Amino acid sequence: MKLDILAFGAHPDDVELGCGATIAKEISLGKKVGVVDLTRGELGTRGSAAIRDVEANNAANILGISVRENLGFADGFFVNDKKHQLEVIKLIRKYQPDIVLCNAIDDRHIDHSKGSKLVSDACFLSGLLKIETEVEGKQQEKWRPKNVYHYIQWKNIEPDFVVDVSNFIEIKTKSLQAYASQFFDPTSNEPETPISSKNFIESIAYRAKDLGRLIGVSYAEGFTTERYVAVKNLDKLI
Repeated sequence: MKLDILAFGAHPDDVELGCGATIAKEISLGKKVGVVDLTRGELGTRGSAAIRDVEANNAANILGISVRENLGFADGFFVNDKKHQLEVIKLIRKYQPDIVLCNAIDDRHIDHSKGSKLVSDACFLSGLLKIETEVEGKQQEKWRPKNVYHYIQWKNIEPDFVVDVSNFIEIKTKSLQAYASQFFDPTSNEPETPISSKNFIESIAYRAKDLGRLIGVSYAEGFTTERYVAVKNLDKLI
């Protein structure tokens, strides 16, 4: 299955938090989108890997993505080396996305910046003919995505561009609610974490509102890019 967009996250829920509304919008436009979680989030203070597996599948169904895979890397301890790069390359070549979305370039959780660089490096290496990979006994062809974009997470990184997601913030919110073990729940007896507070879950909407305000729409999501964003002509800008 060839995908238009492949979104990577270090943990289940990273993609939904960073670019869930953008993904929902692209799917509504007929794009095929897949998600790859690098880890099962097994070191998370709340919930468990098994619980997060179920939550990730529920969130995928809400967003309507075409496929979701988990590479099973070690939460907190995966590294950007040949072994891990090759596993990411296999999925890039398997799905041949035109666009790859990945973690923030800098963030509070160390896995986010590690995952960002790992996926970015793998996108480049995936286009090299002499790197040989195979899946299910079949040799894969080289493939390099046209664009790699990084969504924004905990830190308020200044975006290089923003996407109008005014009609898709509600489906993003529903996809986040699928991760009941992770986010604000006044009845939960589990330990509090930075993302389990009411303030954090409310910040998702008010950040999107603020980015939307800056471009004259209701809600927006921001991204950074590794190369210039090009337009064919000036009237394609919002």
